[in-house]
Amino acid sequence: MQEFITANLPYLLGGISVGGQYALIAVGYTMVYGILRLINFAHGDIFTVAGFFMVYLNATMPVAVSLPLTILLIIALGFSVERVAYKPLRNAPRMSVMISAIGVSYLLQNLMWYVTGGLAKQYPTIPWISSSITIYTATTKMVTLVTPILTIVLVALLVQLINHTKIGMAMRAVSKDFETARLMGIKIDRVISATFIIGSALAGIGSILYFSNYTAVTPTAGAMPGLKAFVAAVFGGIGSIPGAVIGAFIIGISENIIKAVGLTTFSDAFTFALLIVVLIFKPTGLFGEAVNEKV
Repeated sequence: MQEFITANLPYLLGGISVGGQYALIAVGYTMVYGILRLINFAHGDIFTVAGFFMVYLNATMPVAVSLPLTILLIIALGFSVERVAYKPLRNAPRMSVMISAIGVSYLLQNLMWYVTGGLAKQYPTIPWISSSITIYTATTKMVTLVTPILTIVLVALLVQLINHTKIGMAMRAVSKDFETARLMGIKIDRVISATFIIGSALAGIGSILYFSNYTAVTPTAGAMPGLKAFVAAVFGGIGSIPGAVIGAFIIGISENIIKAVGLTTFSDAFTFALLIVVLIFKPTGLFGEAVNEKV
């Protein structure tokens, strides 16, 4: 038993940590979908841009300044994307908005290729969370412990905001019935902007935690975490914040268990196989609700 724990504890810790990082990205997907019924394909690229912001800002200023400034800049980027790419299409067919989201994703990727020349950038070392720590027999980074705790705290605060504040009440109303909420006087644009701001902030924090572990930042570095976070949101029930978080932890832990048994090659394939299984047997996800649309 002790040998089993010794051999697999690093993978379990890594899975919990990665699950927390996926969860912070997945919450952004699920919030936007809950209100706009839109998959924000640019969300993974916003996550990557946050990594580059930190790389370049940290080169000219101390970490204590570059960290909060990175979060503020990524919030501004998320807000700008919503205003420029999505707001003008508010009354357009859903397919038009989805095409716009794909366009924003490729635009951000190509801008990152242009600015960086396609070269991988070394993510800066962040004091404390980048330091090593020994847990039982496993040696890991402090960020591995910080990530799940911070994720749970942030999600708990978000749930409180949604359930007990005026803007949260407006979000719930819009997610239930967009048109009726608009007729009742809810300022739809303000609610949507708040949703993108929250989702971008969480993606920025997730980016800091992720790249503190995987230190190379490339223009496509956020593609796979973004896809896995999307799968987590679907698995948990897209539109459900607790479902997205639980789905993310399940995927993070599962893929690391697969690595522990020596099937590293199939760790990514498992995530997408899981998506297919969920869509076949429970299309609404673990905690999703079936939506009846009027025709």
